[in-house]
Amino acid sequence: MSDEKMATLTGLVLAAFGGYGLAWYMGLVEGNFALLLFLATLVTGVFWVAEKLVFLPRRRAAADNLAAEQARRSAELDKIGVKGDSVDIAAAQHKLLAQPWWLDWTAGLFPVIVVVFLLRSFLFEPFKIPSGSMIPTLRVGDLILVSKFHYGVRLPVINQKIIANHEPQRGDVMVFRYPPQPSLDYIKRVIGLPGDEVAYLNKRLTVNGQPVAKAAAPEFFDADSMRYAKQFQEQLGGKTYRTLNDDERPAFIPGASDFPHKENCRYSVEGVVCKVPAGHYFMMGDNRDNSLDSRYWGFVPEANIVGKAFFVWMNFGDLGRIGSFE
Repeated sequence: MSDEKMATLTGLVLAAFGGYGLAWYMGLVEGNFALLLFLATLVTGVFWVAEKLVFLPRRRAAADNLAAEQARRSAELDKIGVKGDSVDIAAAQHKLLAQPWWLDWTAGLFPVIVVVFLLRSFLFEPFKIPSGSMIPTLRVGDLILVSKFHYGVRLPVINQKIIANHEPQRGDVMVFRYPPQPSLDYIKRVIGLPGDEVAYLNKRLTVNGQPVAKAAAPEFFDADSMRYAKQFQEQLGGKTYRTLNDDERPAFIPGASDFPHKENCRYSVEGVVCKVPAGHYFMMGDNRDNSLDSRYWGFVPEANIVGKAFFVWMNFGDLGRIGSFE
């Protein structure tokens, strides 16, 4: 295929990526970054292989032919005693060997894209905390790292586990695909494991009939809402963390949706009691009265797990937030 046709094809491919990104930004389509990154890796990988096997050898052959032709012409002129014009053959060869723009924007980007793809898919993925549901553990604007391999290695895009590792434990802070809309990633704390009975009644948490250790802590001041909230220290699964409660919010769960295995839950004016089904997890936010979690939309299937959150690597509004957390 000629360079002109390849340039046109590349332009169409890049336009398709750009159009998708613009439609996603404008809210016209539901974006899937994992799929977009996978496709970018695939497309640039094809161009990279073609560059190594086809286009670069073709350019090298053209540069060699140019040098050979120049040498032949010079020899013929020498035979008849004519001095030829001086030609900068090295500069001409360099121009022939240079990658065209359509390879710079595809094969040239492949090494960077494939490294990002592998790191994000199998090792660590960065997330930004968009809401206050995990206050005080995580604040709005925290940039966190999530271990993608802690709960097992999964194939990108389809999220199918291929290598097992640790199982989720009570108290873990976990990122998962939001069950009602799997294209969204949520972050909450693991409260109930498969088979557990979780009760949140009158704002007291019990697991399998055992009250979760809870002690009063100094009031928490939320700078965004300019309000104080009651703060408590909890211990669950060997982890110690803090939670918030709002006295103005009722104990009952308003507006719980229909969800799979809802028959495992009993709702009352005091709160909710749920039996966690096999292969599922019960999740709650640390900001207990301001968190849309399993109390409202149900259980998280094992297949929805993304990874374990463990480190705040940046918060541009508060550098003191950097560090690990439980």
